[in-house]
Amino acid sequence: MSQVRPMRADARRNYERLLQVAAEAFAEHGENASLDDIAKRAGVGSGTLYRHFPTRQALLEAAYVDRVEALGARADELAGQLPPGEALMAWLQELCVGTIQVRGMKALLGSAVTDGSTAAGAACGTTVRGAAGRLIEAAQAEGTLRADLEPMELLRLAHGVATASELADAQGTQIRRYLALLTEGLRPQQP
Repeated sequence: MSQVRPMRADARRNYERLLQVAAEAFAEHGENASLDDIAKRAGVGSGTLYRHFPTRQALLEAAYVDRVEALGARADELAGQLPPGEALMAWLQELCVGTIQVRGMKALLGSAVTDGSTAAGAACGTTVRGAAGRLIEAAQAEGTLRADLEPMELLRLAHGVATASELADAQGTQIRRYLALLTEGLRPQQP
């Protein structure tokens, strides 16, 4: 069994600086921000960036993992404050707004809920799917959500709602309306 060696202090500083600069660059330019520019702004060479983050996706995931974990925690907060169906809708609203307001989040959440191909992607996907699953299960038990809905289905639909709202006005002002239209189809069918 091999042990993972802790990072040297200078490597740790480079890693933290790259994350800080990457989050700023992604916020400014979206998920397609220049990686060479990120390395330059962080005061490191491109080789250092790629040693820590072998792909753009790995850097994006590492830069936003705290935000994704906050989304998971927010689901639990809302579940403690609101009835299950309302908590789910409030969380979906916040999820959709976040995917528009925080440039790069839409790409990250989109990949995290589809494949989770990297450790951070798997962690992001697990966090978001877990939060959605807990809220869905509670709303289903309450009877305000159809019983056959799966977390991945809802997350993909929410991703679509965020995209549609962004296309409508780039500010996300239509999210509430689009979620309301969506939820009509998610309610249990009356006999």
